[in-house]
Amino acid sequence: MRFISPKTDFAFKKIFGSDQSQDILISFLNAMIYSGNSVIQDLEIIAPYSARDVVDLKDSYLDVKARLEDKTTVIIEMQVWNVEAFEKRVVYNLCKTYANQLKSGQGYSYLNPVIALTITDFQLFPSQEKVISCFYFQEETEKLPYQEHELKLVFVELPKFTKQLEDLENVIDKWIYFIKEAPSLEIIPEKMREIPQIEKALTIANQASLSVAELEKIHKQEMFLEDRRGEMSLAKREAKEEGRMEGRMEGRMEGRMEGRMEGRMEGRMEGRMGGRMEGERSLILRQLERRFGELTSEAIASIEALTSQDLETLGEAMWDFNNSQDLLNWLQDNSD
Repeated sequence: MRFISPKTDFAFKKIFGSDQSQDILISFLNAMIYSGNSVIQDLEIIAPYSARDVVDLKDSYLDVKARLEDKTTVIIEMQVWNVEAFEKRVVYNLCKTYANQLKSGQGYSYLNPVIALTITDFQLFPSQEKVISCFYFQEETEKLPYQEHELKLVFVELPKFTKQLEDLENVIDKWIYFIKEAPSLEIIPEKMREIPQIEKALTIANQASLSVAELEKIHKQEMFLEDRRGEMSLAKREAKEEGRMEGRMEGRMEGRMEGRMEGRMEGRMEGRMGGRMEGERSLILRQLERRFGELTSEAIASIEALTSQDLETLGEAMWDFNNSQDLLNWLQDNSD
């Protein structure tokens, strides 16, 4: 057997957001949010997965959305890489989901709790060793919760989970192991079969049960993830090298005018900033050309004229563009 990786947008939606995934999602959420306790007995998957609705690349920040029997909404996202302002985006999606519950004319009493569950393939809180972290509003000194956890953030950091198959102890371990290691399995291990919902998830994730079109979509997403990972690594390496070279040159020039030590320090700092900006600009140009083909000279000139802050904004906005015209409209709206 070969299993698809739940880390891709397509696979995550198919495993946890299909019409037949209700029991899978209940078990998964009870493990990740409620420490394995059977708090959730029933839920509704909102806008369940449909093959025709999933595009080749990630089309939404939210992978799965569910409404629990107590009317709590849970939004779930699988995030493979750390991007600029990611933490702010998670909070924004949580608050937007909370506010969007109200229809025109409805009072605040209609608002129900919202939980944002985010699984990251990178360390988000390196200062602590916990794999699962929970955050909610509380009084600063007495730790009194505000409105019984009306808004709650739950993070699962996959790199911090280092247990092997033989070390798995409970349903929490097994679900995290499934998310992280499913593609490395060749059979459904007995330890995983102990949880019927995980066995069912692995059955769905079995490549043999997928159509050719579905496998092609997954392959494209996996290639995209690898390309993006390589681009980010290359951009960081190029920016670091450019920063060093420019820092040395500017440091020497400034050193002659204001003293060697001060010049080298300032030169290196400015060089690194300039190098990072050029690296970011190059990365964005490559990503745009991969999505929309060769850019016009006008578009390239407009992008080269953007400030560092505008580049960061474009880096976030471009994943919402459907075609090159959306890019040109954005550049026109954000030109000086």
